[in-house]
Amino acid sequence: MAREVGGEIARCGAVLVCGGLGGVMEAASLGCAERGGEVLGLLPGADSAMANPYVTIAVPTNMGHARNVIIAHTADALIAVEGEYGTLSEMAIGLKLGKPVIVLPGGHAVAGTLSAEDAQAAVRLAIEQLERP
Repeated sequence: MAREVGGEIARCGAVLVCGGLGGVMEAASLGCAERGGEVLGLLPGADSAMANPYVTIAVPTNMGHARNVIIAHTADALIAVEGEYGTLSEMAIGLKLGKPVIVLPGGHAVAGTLSAEDAQAAVRLAIEQLERP
């Protein structure tokens, strides 16, 4: 599902902002890269070489988990694909900032988030929310 989200983001001409490492982040980055999209990876450490191979712009923050605040501030909308505490913190910060937070099946249902049944619906919903006056 993360790979599909990344591909949809690229298809829409948007930039994927993520933590830049492996797992869900790498899958989303791969999907975005496969469609020629840009991937901004905000890394927890000080070494840009730690970025997954699909990140086109690596930003080593050397801030550990605190980089989640930067991710939430940088993104215009957040799409949660499963995830653990890092994802929850990004969701909470995004909600606090008044940003759209969309959750896919398997993700954490948090008050104030929007639900989407698949990657296409999630990206479409994010864009619709951003276009609202």
